[in-house]
Amino acid sequence: MTIPSFDLKRNYARVEGEIKEAMERILASQHFVLGPEVAAFESEAAAYLETPHAIGCASGSDALLLALMALGVGPGDEVITTPFSFFATASCVSRLGAKLIFADVEPDSYNISMERVADAITPRTKAFIPVHLFGQLCEMEKITGMLEEKNVALAEDCAQSFGAHRTHDGKILRGGAWGGFGCFSFFPTKNLGAYGDAGMVTCFKDSDAKELSRLRVHGASDTYFHEEVGLNSRLDAMQAAILRVRLRKIETWTEERREAARRYGLLFAERSLCDEIIPPAETPGNRHTYHQYVVRARRRDELQKFLAERGIVTRIYYPLSLHMQPCFASSGYKKGDMPVSEALCDEVLALPMFPELLPEEQEEVVSAIAEFYKK
Repeated sequence: MTIPSFDLKRNYARVEGEIKEAMERILASQHFVLGPEVAAFESEAAAYLETPHAIGCASGSDALLLALMALGVGPGDEVITTPFSFFATASCVSRLGAKLIFADVEPDSYNISMERVADAITPRTKAFIPVHLFGQLCEMEKITGMLEEKNVALAEDCAQSFGAHRTHDGKILRGGAWGGFGCFSFFPTKNLGAYGDAGMVTCFKDSDAKELSRLRVHGASDTYFHEEVGLNSRLDAMQAAILRVRLRKIETWTEERREAARRYGLLFAERSLCDEIIPPAETPGNRHTYHQYVVRARRRDELQKFLAERGIVTRIYYPLSLHMQPCFASSGYKKGDMPVSEALCDEVLALPMFPELLPEEQEEVVSAIAEFYKK
């Protein structure tokens, strides 16, 4: 049998009726861009994340770009971020003419090292973009005080972590709720996914919410009157209606992902695979949402090929560290500068992970892995 890395069709079958009702509502209204449906989703998402404001936009990439534009990031500024992430995390910085500053990551959580971030801050540092990778929050409490002291803005990349939270000093804070901007992607494969491109930015200040709302419509507060040059980055009403349905299910789906992750761990232990496979570590205090279940694997490329031959689809996130991407060569980094990120790029493998993943499918995956390492 074929075991996919994710299966959107299985998920759609669980909400098909509600989704069709939502789409019919939008078709009847003939209001397709922004409007009351988007406003309703923004309100519901902000309530879930416990942030004052949530501003819908066209994609997660645009969310990052809008946040940095609202912060006034530009030439002469430095922005610190991780080299182990999706391209958009860094491209938004480069696009605005600012200088990319990379800080290496932790080998267990795959998230950016706050100690490395602290070392990278200079008087030119304008912003810090932590990426809550694969569904797990960075240890934000280690750096927020220094960011405030150094007047460094915070723009969290929450593209993979909707619903994740971290408990510190008895308080629960979700991704996007640590005091700056939170940038979200609702690409279809995300834990909270739309049926097309969609994104969102959270913020705390009324003035920032107004700025983001203006920037997403070409920098205009009133139609045809433009205070600044913005983007065309509006959230479709159809996507908002779909996301409203799916938001109501997110807690159930997250717990199903967490149960699947727990089962993987048990199966690896039962097969005595922990010398060959290093499962993802959940940092104490975190609620990991397992957007991806990413292991570190010995002989990764051979293993991936072996699994593919048996109909098991896996993916590599990410095969090349951002500081080694040709388009960022001007940043001045070279091989060896980010040793942990570079090592991960050679070892990580994302196993099948989605809420509807069956226990017997997981057993098949782990059995195949065990077969490979016994060769």
